[in-house]
Order: sequence, then C-alpha cells, then structure tokens
Amino acid sequence: MFCRESVEGHYVPNSGFFEDVVLADPAFLSTCQVSDSWEGIAESSNDQQSDIATEEGGTADVKDVISEPNPGSITQNDHQGNAAELVTAGVNDLKLTEDLDADESSVEQHVLSTEDVDAHLDKCLLQALHTTVKDKELPIPGSTLWSNHVLPCRPSGIMLDVKKSSHKKLAKWLQAKASSGLISVKEDKYKKEVVLFSVNRSHADYVSFKPEKRQVEKTNQAVDGAATDSRSQELLEVAEIYKPSVHVNSVFTSVGADIGKLYSASEASEVVFKYIEKENLVKPTNKSIVVLDPTLCDALFKGAIKKGTTYPTEIHKKDLGSTFVSRMQPHHVVTRGNESVVRKGALKTIQILTERRQGNKKVTKVSGLESFLLDAEALASELQKKFACSTSVAELPGKKGHEILIQGGVIDDLAKHLVEQFGIPKRYIEVLDKTRK
Repeated sequence: MFCRESVEGHYVPNSGFFEDVVLADPAFLSTCQVSDSWEGIAESSNDQQSDIATEEGGTADVKDVISEPNPGSITQNDHQGNAAELVTAGVNDLKLTEDLDADESSVEQHVLSTEDVDAHLDKCLLQALHTTVKDKELPIPGSTLWSNHVLPCRPSGIMLDVKKSSHKKLAKWLQAKASSGLISVKEDKYKKEVVLFSVNRSHADYVSFKPEKRQVEKTNQAVDGAATDSRSQELLEVAEIYKPSVHVNSVFTSVGADIGKLYSASEASEVVFKYIEKENLVKPTNKSIVVLDPTLCDALFKGAIKKGTTYPTEIHKKDLGSTFVSRMQPHHVVTRGNESVVRKGALKTIQILTERRQGNKKVTKVSGLESFLLDAEALASELQKKFACSTSVAELPGKKGHEILIQGGVIDDLAKHLVEQFGIPKRYIEVLDKTRK
C-alpha cells in the first residue's frame, strides 16, 4: 500500500481509501479484470479457433470472439455489484450514526450551567409575576407558584430544575427573592411549605422587567403523563372574593364603589383606604394609626362587640384591611379550563379519610370534589386503574355532592395525586387517618 498527498494537504493511502468508505484500488481492479478477461478470452479464442479450423478449415476473427460475453466475467460483475450494495449500505449506516451523534451533541448544548439556571429562574418568576400571578389570588403555596406560574413561563425546549440552581431548593430560592424585597413569603408551620404572600410591584427588578408577549404554555412539569382524565391537564385557578354587606355598604357608597360587585381582598382594602384618605382619618401624630369616625367604626365593629363594651376609637393600618374584609360576604370563584363557577361562602375543602372496616381492611373515602369542578365518576375510574383496586361512588345525604370509596389505605398517595395531577392547593385538602395510633 502506498500513500499519496491529497488536495487537502494531508497524506492518505492509495486511491481505494476514502474518508467514509474503503474500496479496492481501481487500478488494481482494472488490472485484475483485464487480466482475467484476457485469460478467458485467450482460452476461449484458442478453443473456438481450433473448433472452427477443424469444422470449416479456416480461422476466426479475434474481434468476433471478444465481442461475445464471457460467462465468467458476468458472474464476477454480479459479485462486484453485490459488494457495492453492501458497501453503500454500510456508508448509510455510518452517516446515520453521525446524524445521531449530531443530535445528541445538539441536545447536550442545551444543558444549562448553574448561572444559566439561576438567570432563567429569575426571568420566569418576573414573567409570571407580570402575567399570571394576580394579587387577588394571594397567598399562593410555593408548589402552586412553581407548577402553575413559573414553569409555564420557561422558554421552549428548556427543562428548568430548581435543584440545578445555586439555591438547590424551591423554598431557599423564594426566600432569597424575599430577601431582595421583590416578594414576601412565609412558611406554613403545619404543612412545612413556603407561601407567597405579596408582590412588591414597585421593586426595581419588577419595574425594569419587560414581559414577553406570548401565549403562556399551560403545562405542568410535575403532571403525570399517564392521566386518563383530560380535565387534569387544564390549569386550575382558585380565588376568594367578597361582596359588600350591610355593614360596609356605607363605606363603598361614600367613595362611589359599586356595592353589587365582587371584590378581591386587595381591592376591598383599597376601598377602605380610599375612604380614609377622603375623610382624612390618618392620625397626625402617628401615621400608622387610623382614627375611626362613626361610619367606619360601625362598618368594622357594629354587632361584633358585646353590649356594654366600649367601641374602639382608632385602629392600626395593618389590621384595617383584614378587619374590613371580614365584614363582607365571602364568595369564591373556581376556574378550570374554560369553565368558571362563582359560589357563595368560603371554598370548602376536599376531605380524605382512611378507616378500618370488617376484616381489618382499610378503605379510603374522598369527598368535596365538586368544589374544584372534578367529576366523581371519572376520578373513581382513574383511581381504580392507578391504585389497582376497586372503587365506588355514592351520593352524600342532602345532595351535598358525591363520595368516592377506595379499597385500601391510599390516603397519602391520593392527596399527592390531587395536588400534582389536578393542581389542588394543599391548603384545601384535609386528611384524617383513623388507622394510625
């Protein structure tokens, strides 16, 4: 084998070697083919000439003999054709492997560094605070904020994982944002979860951020793709709202607010503070104290204080909003997909109970699903497949909805399923396991 210099300037073997395939040297092939052909032709011509000479007594033209196809050479060409097909197939396989490697490398290019993850987290949070997080929906559990608001704002093709950030945990990241003054969070001592309580919309980071005008991808990274109920893929939104009552109507009327409208807690607080500004009720010597005039005093305390008890004459600003809202009629609105329902009263919780029946068998019961626009029959069918157990649905007394009975003690798994699959906030799920001592 000899080496020659290629046009690219590097040395390569003889002409049978290419960058992606190795073939026999054409010069060698042609030499072999010519040699073999001439050997066959010579033998054939000699035999034919002798036969012709014997039969006709003359000699035949060599050109006539050469023009006839040689069976041996045809067989050799067939073999060469088959080998070429195998080589071509091998080249295609090589190219396919290279393409796969290229795809893998392109995926690897999307692997984010810790700094990139931190930057994406901050950007997605600001995008969510501008577009989907509404003050009327606060407080929001950290898990709901993450799955329903932050993740849907991530760029297409980016897998966002808070574990790969410098904070490592969702709670620590939210606490870091709270330390910067962008948001305020508190830890739920009972559920051990960080809850978003407010957003500082005058914060420099919030004001300077320009949200992207795009359709938010309503997907939940934590959702189990094996769900059978399509309603589980629809984003759930829960909001507590309030209607003015006879106690506070005078305050609303005084500032020109509609008493037939439903208000969020923050909107109702704005009404009462507008009244304070209008009537100039802030205490001159202490700006954090509000002096109560007869209208505001009745709105806050009339009927709520026992007879013979002296009415207060002032109230701290931090207590004013919550006290005012508590005097209004509670309502709630639940939205799932295109369906939205407004109901009177506070939002009822989903109740999950596990107890023992005869034979020391455990059963789990769940009720209150209608509050979150969930169909009991459809959910029972899904749970039957998920937990590989029998389920049944019964109507509660007084037409107060339906109850699903599940064979087995699946209280913890069921609660987790409702949170992750259907977006039910943890604070609206009550669990009671009577089988535990």
